[in-house]
Amino acid sequence: MSNLLLVVDNLSDIQGVGVDDRVITFEQYLEDHPKKGEKRLSLINLCDSEKYLSRGYYCSLLAEARGHRVLPSVNTINDLRSKLLYMSRITGELLLSGSNPGEEGDRKTFYVNFGIASDAAFAKFGQRLFSVYPAPMLKVVLFWANGWQVKSIVPISLGKLPKVERPNFIQALLKFNEKRWQSPKKKKAYRWELGILVDPAEVLPPSNKEALNRFIKAAAKCNINAELITAKDYHRLEEYDGLFIRETTAIDHHTFRFARKAEIEGMVVIDDPTSILRCCNKVFLQDAFTYKGVPSLKTSVLSTHDPEDLDMVEKEFGYPVVLKVPEGSFSKGVFKANNREELSAHLDELLKTTALVLVQEYLYTDYDWRIGVFNNRPLYACRYYMARNHWQIYNHDSKRFSSGGFETLPTYEVPREVLDAALRAAKVIGSGLYGVDIKQQGRQAFVIEINDNPNIDYKIEDAYLGDELYMLVMTEMARRLELKGR
Repeated sequence: MSNLLLVVDNLSDIQGVGVDDRVITFEQYLEDHPKKGEKRLSLINLCDSEKYLSRGYYCSLLAEARGHRVLPSVNTINDLRSKLLYMSRITGELLLSGSNPGEEGDRKTFYVNFGIASDAAFAKFGQRLFSVYPAPMLKVVLFWANGWQVKSIVPISLGKLPKVERPNFIQALLKFNEKRWQSPKKKKAYRWELGILVDPAEVLPPSNKEALNRFIKAAAKCNINAELITAKDYHRLEEYDGLFIRETTAIDHHTFRFARKAEIEGMVVIDDPTSILRCCNKVFLQDAFTYKGVPSLKTSVLSTHDPEDLDMVEKEFGYPVVLKVPEGSFSKGVFKANNREELSAHLDELLKTTALVLVQEYLYTDYDWRIGVFNNRPLYACRYYMARNHWQIYNHDSKRFSSGGFETLPTYEVPREVLDAALRAAKVIGSGLYGVDIKQQGRQAFVIEINDNPNIDYKIEDAYLGDELYMLVMTEMARRLELKGR
């Protein structure tokens, strides 16, 4: 540490830890440096820099003017004074940090010393925070509201660091200086900015954390800077060139509003509002399948449940028969009626919440096909097996066996009739990213539905292609961004 100086407000703030000869006050730095023939200095500024034009602010400003390497930089100090700025940059880092979940009303206060968080549950977040805002000491306050949210991030001086935290700071300081001092690397300038919309509290999200991480890495290789955003970032959507929705969509929902706003702003958006409108409504899908000749199971639409309606269902479909609400996902809003009594009860209950109910013939298979399609090309193929002792992939009433197994295959191993049905169905919707659900019986394939934001999870849908799956998605995203010419 021969060319390192620690600048403090008071010498008494740090003594007796083996670095006394390297510690000076701000006044000493102001008056005594630079010295003639002095090697280029590296400074760790431990003065109070919370306020504009404070000692800490001037310490970093003068260090940069004198050609000294300094931590934190003036830019870092200024950035941390803008709550709006650091909250927008740190949201995605917090979501990816893998920190422990909390409960409504929970509050966390901890310190990050040279990237080491005093709360071990936020170790990854501390590292990420230091990479974005390299400052010796930061006080972090979080609160839980459907995920950990940032209340404040404040740079503090050594004098304001609680005594109980001093040993952690000293240990982090010594560890930091074991490494070669390097100026923080400049962040790569990317051609495009992409917001990935997620809900950290979602129980069954379209992509798990590791998959999101891989999307971000793949985007970087395509010259796209991707970061996670949430519903609260609606007001800053215009900062991005594209929007990638990785949250379960619905029409009367913020996901649709995000997609619509992105489309109006001329952004590339996956999936677009038209795709959401079409995929989220099974009534539209069934009509479109009929008119476009897409192979599907026999389906009718009911708006009442009079005895004549029940007679029609029994005559046309028999039992068992499947009932579906027009909008639903992950097997929710789907029921099986085994007799007239169950049929009447389900219809009575469903028509209280929706004007229309779909009645569909029942076809049991050991698994459903899911064909991922992007830009009208097959992307991946999975077999999703039914949950144990259940007729659907998801059994929401079971805690132990809530879903069945899966098998991921290369698309060239998918039966031709299944692949053809998937591509024909996708064309009905558009050219977005879709998951087409299909039942197969012998040489016949029947399209069940199309999902506008299909699951792409680490070690499931990517089990065959691996990282190539994420690259294919982001390569297409980059192509669309180039065509937009933003």
